[in-house]
Amino acid sequence: MSCHQVDHPGSRREFLCSAGGGFGALAFAALNGKSLFAAAPENPVAKKIPSQIGNAKNIIWLFMEGGPSHLDLFDRKPAVNKLAGQTLPESFERPVTAMGEVNSPILESKRKWEQCGESGLWISDWLPHHHGIADELCVIHSCVSDGINHAGGVCQMNTGAVFGGRPSLGAWVSYGLGTPTESLPTFVVMKDSNSMVVNGARAWGSGFMPSSHQGVLFETGAEPLRNLNNPKGISNTQQQRKLEFINRLNRRHYTNRESNSELEARIRSYELAARMQADAPSAIDLDQEPKHIQELYGIDQKETAVYGRQCLLARRLVERGVRFVQLYSGAGSKWDSHSNIETNHARLCRGVDQPIAGLIADLKQRGLLDETLVVWGGEFGRTPMSEKGTGRDHNPTGFTMWMAGGGVKAGQTIGATDDLGLYAVEDKLHVHDIHATIMGLLGMDHTKVVYMHKGRPERVDLNEGHFFKRIRST
Repeated sequence: MSCHQVDHPGSRREFLCSAGGGFGALAFAALNGKSLFAAAPENPVAKKIPSQIGNAKNIIWLFMEGGPSHLDLFDRKPAVNKLAGQTLPESFERPVTAMGEVNSPILESKRKWEQCGESGLWISDWLPHHHGIADELCVIHSCVSDGINHAGGVCQMNTGAVFGGRPSLGAWVSYGLGTPTESLPTFVVMKDSNSMVVNGARAWGSGFMPSSHQGVLFETGAEPLRNLNNPKGISNTQQQRKLEFINRLNRRHYTNRESNSELEARIRSYELAARMQADAPSAIDLDQEPKHIQELYGIDQKETAVYGRQCLLARRLVERGVRFVQLYSGAGSKWDSHSNIETNHARLCRGVDQPIAGLIADLKQRGLLDETLVVWGGEFGRTPMSEKGTGRDHNPTGFTMWMAGGGVKAGQTIGATDDLGLYAVEDKLHVHDIHATIMGLLGMDHTKVVYMHKGRPERVDLNEGHFFKRIRST
């Protein structure tokens, strides 16, 4: 019998459970941080597992927050240097930019470029370790979005919309594929500093979906998950009995409150935390990795240690069944370079170049690259026009991302921007197309992975995206 069904409490326990709404409910409400009785828009729904899983089973998203400059990394434009110091030619439509300095002089790129690998992909000297993985990359030069500022850009790149409230791509993957592991989260997020990502947890939230699909944030540093060990003096048997008792209370309280998805998600998170005490310590223990693997990721070097640890941890998580891992470099929009781009980008590139190249190489040598889709990019790129004389403004109208592994045809470039890298002019891929393509590489038809919200069928691409078939290897 559940607590709220007791009409005439016959014992002290029943009286405490029912009186004044129940002290047990108050305690759980304190843990939950919100009202237990707030109605959720939808009941949790069964996960839609596709009958045929695509080549990619997992995804690692390398998110360069703030907007990396495609013009200085992957999209070589000799005309930028030829016209440096001049304003945009009259033939160019004047863009709408965040800072509005559309008539500022064009800023030269000081990079040295090299055609790398058998594919001949152009990569600048800011990413020397990427030169060695060029033939694993599919570089997309024609990405576009609607987010002119960081809040809208980060929101759209994660959720498809420039305004908050929709599920993140990681939540859609969790909803569409489910999880093969019960002892680790389906969707994990890591960032490279204590700074918060723009928009905070909404960037990996579940929107109108059940909260169980939202991302789990791992902490920065050598201890990404706290409190994995039992309290001092508590044996495993005692801990297990306590957790089982708490779970019984939680489940009893949940009876007849099934419409509260946040309550269900919080209960599931407690249950997951208990299971993680058994398996997570091994998953996050990077000391188990041989020295040469740690060095491959740059963990032995100060500049690359943080992102190197996170890339290595991402590999360990996906090989244990975690579906979606998102790694933020420059958390708090540190890739934003309105001034001093030479100093800013040089430092950030040094921090991620070797770890990312190490991740690709390690996945490949372990036979995991074919089933792990790796995505690189930020919320937008940068303009060819200068800002403050030494930086570049936001550019959502044409920028570069790349993908590797997971059934992607490697060693190719897709699309193109104009001669100055300002507008995408060939094979434009909007964020909706990028999301639809990622879903397709994961074996899901984005038009059929549907969540009913307030009577409306919702999809990851807001009914606007298309799977770009040329990106696929077969």
